[in-house]
Formats: sequence, C-alpha cells, structure tokens
Amino acid sequence: MLEIDIRHRVGALNLAVSLRAEGPVTALFGRSGAGKTTLLNLIAGLAAPDSGRIALDATVLFDRRKGIDVPSRRRRIGYVFQDARLFPHLTVKQNLLFGRWLARLPLSDRAVEQVLVLLDLAPLLARRPAHLSGGEKQRVALGRALLASPRLLLMDEPLASLDAERKAEILAHLEAVRDEIGIPILYVSHSREEVRRLAHEVALIERGQLAAFGPAATLLPRLPEGEA
Repeated sequence: MLEIDIRHRVGALNLAVSLRAEGPVTALFGRSGAGKTTLLNLIAGLAAPDSGRIALDATVLFDRRKGIDVPSRRRRIGYVFQDARLFPHLTVKQNLLFGRWLARLPLSDRAVEQVLVLLDLAPLLARRPAHLSGGEKQRVALGRALLASPRLLLMDEPLASLDAERKAEILAHLEAVRDEIGIPILYVSHSREEVRRLAHEVALIERGQLAAFGPAATLLPRLPEGEA
C-alpha cells in the first residue's frame, strides 16, 4: 500500500494530493503540467514535499513533522522515464546489472533469469544503446529497474515516444510484469488504452489537485475527453 498526503509548491503549481493506492497498478491521469511527474519525483525522493507524509507499506519514507526523509537510494523505488536514460558506454547486460550492483544483490540468480525471459532481453545483452530501437531501450530500462528489486515501480509515460507497434509490444510485457512479478506500479499515461489494459485504480490530477480517485473500470469511462 502506498499512502500519500503531501503539499508542495513548484512555481505556480500548488500540488496537494492525499490518497491510498492499493491496486497492483495505479494510473495517474491529467493534462501536461498538472503535477503528475512532480508527484512521482516526490515519491522517489528526488525532491522533498513542503509538508505531509509518504509511506510505503509499513515504512515511512517522508514525514515533514517528524523530520523523516529517507534518501532516494534507500527507498527501493524503481523509476522508468519517458526516455530510457541508459548508459551509452555500457552494454545492455551492464546496464541491466548496474542497479543490481548498487543494491548489492547477486549478479546472477533466478530473478535475473526471470527478467531476461519476461522482457525477451537475452538477444540484446551484447549490444549498446545506440544499436537498440526505442522499444528495446524501454525494455532494458524496465529490466534495469526491476533487477534492483524495488518495492514500488514508478513509470512516467514510458510509451509516449514509441510508435503504435512498439507500444503494443511493450504493453504486453508490462502486463506480464504486472501479473508475474507483482511489484506495485504507479503509472503516468495520457492513453486511455494503456490505462484500460494495465490499471486497477485511476487518480485524476487537475492543476495539482486530486480531482477523482477510484477503480479504473468505474472511473475511466467518466473522465472528460482530452484528459488522456
């Protein structure tokens, strides 16, 4: 369970979000500039809220009143961005194992093999990022995040830069990750199809405020056109 109750100001944006995400995949909906990425960054520990509290299961990650602010590297939160952000000088294998090395986890075990099979990464291991397609880069970025053994996975519009064929390919892999690995995911997207296929809960963010939150099957049909 992810519990968020925060307030934060960035420029003209006043972010105020309070929710408890319990589904395997919770989607964040909203127009550009609504505060979705800012919220992910606060959860990841890349910035600190002005006030409030963030907790993941029984662990408090941030509590302004109690002076708790767990460093990002110790939160065990995976983050997949819109651009894959792979290290260009490393091979796919080295990119995949980098996060695992930082987390001081075994570099060769069943978890590594599971991710390689699940994301069909074995044929890519010797390549460098410059020789990967956009979809392949995102699969590697997802694999790298998973191999760090996160307790939560944040995904910020990971399919936005891909064409329809690559999106369909990655969506199938994301469904497999959701169903087989079981790590909770907070997923930002403007695509109703992505959210329909992946999410169990939807949070609508408007101008920094939580405008609606509930089961995807109930809420998604009621969202105004143009929100995604």
